[in-house]
Amino acid sequence: MTGAREGSWGAFADEAPELARDVRAAFTVRKHCTMATLRADGAPRISGTEVQLEPAELHIGSMAGARKAHDLLRDGRVAIHSPTVDPPEGDESSWAGEAKLSGRAVGVPSEDGSHRFRIDLEEVVHTAVDGDRLRIRSWHRGRGVQERHRA
Repeated sequence: MTGAREGSWGAFADEAPELARDVRAAFTVRKHCTMATLRADGAPRISGTEVQLEPAELHIGSMAGARKAHDLLRDGRVAIHSPTVDPPEGDESSWAGEAKLSGRAVGVPSEDGSHRFRIDLEEVVHTAVDGDRLRIRSWHRGRGVQERHRA
């Protein structure tokens, strides 16, 4: 992906390939994700969404006229949480983990009248179990990857 646009999924994956692999796995374990947007009065709105992870870009879509789409057209700040799956009981370390990302949604043309947005990434986080601790890896644009553990 050399030459990928800054903030794109491709640029993130180039910089942090192992983290990108694990985040992709978390986002594709199921179809439905949870997204947070900001209402006109600044209050948070939680909505369901689906993520399209392409080699170079990450997109979400919305039906025409949906409140979440109006939120994003007005203020593109967004956070998305991967589908969740419980860790296997007694074998928590085999859990694929969960992921979340945040950034800005940028409207892109759609041929069918629905809304489509490209997500310009600011932060990506993957959490998994490592033995008896949580392993939290995060990437921030301009800062790179950091890893920490919690007991």
